[in-house]
Amino acid sequence: MEAAFTGAGGAQMHYLRAGRGSPLLLIHGLVGSSAIWRRNIPVLAEHRTVYALDLLGGTDWVPGLAAGLEETARRVLATMDALELEQADLVAASHGGAVAMMLAAVAPHRVKSMVLFAPANPYSRATDWMVRAYGSGLGGAVAGIAPRLPRWVHRAALARMFGDKRRIPEGCLEPYREALRAPGAMPQVMSIVRCWFAEMEKLRSVLPRLTTTPVLLIWGDRDRVVSLESGRRLQRELGAELAVMPGGGHLVFEEFADEVNRLMVEWLKR
Repeated sequence: MEAAFTGAGGAQMHYLRAGRGSPLLLIHGLVGSSAIWRRNIPVLAEHRTVYALDLLGGTDWVPGLAAGLEETARRVLATMDALELEQADLVAASHGGAVAMMLAAVAPHRVKSMVLFAPANPYSRATDWMVRAYGSGLGGAVAGIAPRLPRWVHRAALARMFGDKRRIPEGCLEPYREALRAPGAMPQVMSIVRCWFAEMEKLRSVLPRLTTTPVLLIWGDRDRVVSLESGRRLQRELGAELAVMPGGGHLVFEEFADEVNRLMVEWLKR
């Protein structure tokens, strides 16, 4: 596995690369990095050339980077151009899943298929209260100190992302703590939060364009962040396949890595 940077849409996009074969792009969620896929990349790299992206620009973050879904999707497209990838399959999680869907809507010829882990979508209302809270002045102040909170607080927040906290893998917390502390990360996250509802409406308007793109949705039935109910509606809207992980939370690619890896490899072979 190698780490590198490439220019993309006014930023330097950091990525990890491994394997050989046709390209597969991995896109993390709102708070995360390429490192969250550490339990998936080795298996996927046996079948594809894997590029795991850092949407916040890694250590070379650019102040004022546009936070909208389409702008972010176009940075991913610029990264594909820089890497000379004409077309790729996408694997994405949470907010990264919303970015992937927008990318497939604006440039359908660049996307072969998508595997989406509980993607943020306009039909889930589970965390609307949290978006409103953090979008307020007081919420923004609280978010500002989030990177400096003690490890046990971060671990408690992470436990909410799992169906069973006993299945949190060793070392799982560190990539998220490091992502929180990356230069400029929290201002960018807050920019995304502040335009959340408007961007979900934009995503809703483009979903009909995705019905010709093969999509596999993977959801945990204990997801507290993006509701499984919204996943079932998304499945109907997109004509997608849906795999439900019993007992799984929001991060099933970490919680049930072996089973999820098998599902992804089977999907990509098809």
